[in-house]
Amino acid sequence: MLTLGQSGAGREDEGPVIVTFDAASVPAPVESPPEANDQTPPPVERSRPEPATRQPPEVSEQPAELAEREPEPERPVSNTPDPLPAPVSPPLIQLSRDEIASLDRATRAAPAKKAPMGPADTRPVSDTPRVEGTGPNGEPLYAASWYREPYDEELRGYLSTAQAPGWGTIACRTAPDYRVEDCVMVGEYPNGSNIARSALAAAWQFRVRPPRIGGRLQVGEWVRIRIDYNLSR
Repeated sequence: MLTLGQSGAGREDEGPVIVTFDAASVPAPVESPPEANDQTPPPVERSRPEPATRQPPEVSEQPAELAEREPEPERPVSNTPDPLPAPVSPPLIQLSRDEIASLDRATRAAPAKKAPMGPADTRPVSDTPRVEGTGPNGEPLYAASWYREPYDEELRGYLSTAQAPGWGTIACRTAPDYRVEDCVMVGEYPNGSNIARSALAAAWQFRVRPPRIGGRLQVGEWVRIRIDYNLSR
């Protein structure tokens, strides 16, 4: 037992006051022993299985050049047909001034003939007369009648090597389209003037009518052609 005392200075008429405390010790709590029959272990928490995660497919490593290369765009299909090949130009043929002039003359259209005035001529047409000489195989010769006389430009180039004045004669077989072929030299004056040879070279341009025999034109008969060559000053 603990006893505390306190005195007051101003309280003389009252006796001492005694305060008493019960300081008995408090008994400690007694733990109850565990029950003998309760031996069940605490429940064990089971962990839930985690869902399996899918692994991404393995990507084979490619070279850096292939990985960085972008896909080429598809070319559009064109329905346009292929262009035609360029035309090939024919080779150029060089012609002299005289040859060009002769071609121009040959292709020039003949002037239209005027209609005859007055009554028609009903006289019979005479046959072509024969001339002196024969063809290369003894064929008779007839006087040539021009369908179109040769132009000066057609003869000038060939007669440039001939000597003038003079003349030359050739014999030719008549052909269709008023042409002549198979020509041969007959004679010339003066001898050695080269006029007949020049006329023979230019004969491919001549236009001659076939001779008339029995009232009909006979293509294939022979005619004699004369070329006179005179120098004009």
